[in-house]
Amino acid sequence: MTFSWFWLVKLLVSASVIVVVTEVQKFNDRLSALLIALPLTSLVAIMWMRVEGQSNERIANHAEGTFWFVLPTLPMFLVFPWMLRRGWNLPLALVLNCLMTAALFWLLVVVTRRFGLRLL
Repeated sequence: MTFSWFWLVKLLVSASVIVVVTEVQKFNDRLSALLIALPLTSLVAIMWMRVEGQSNERIANHAEGTFWFVLPTLPMFLVFPWMLRRGWNLPLALVLNCLMTAALFWLLVVVTRRFGLRLL
């Protein structure tokens, strides 16, 4: 990886998305959730891919892969708050949700492979 001004701009713009969402969260939980639910990081990544000269095929593959890989993360957004509201320790809830998500990723890859879709 070569560090350049362009790399620094990419880093600052991309990180700004996260900073803005965390700042919005301080005064409006729902608005910050809406913002983070938008595919902002994917859209920023797609813009950088285009600027760097990636083909439409590569960008399309990225978008399609993003769709499939978002699916196994969705249960975490229900299980994690459920655990916290029932008094689970935050670090333990995070670890268990990461393990659950990893298992669901693996299951998705195995199941989709049976239908001819190779995600990895």
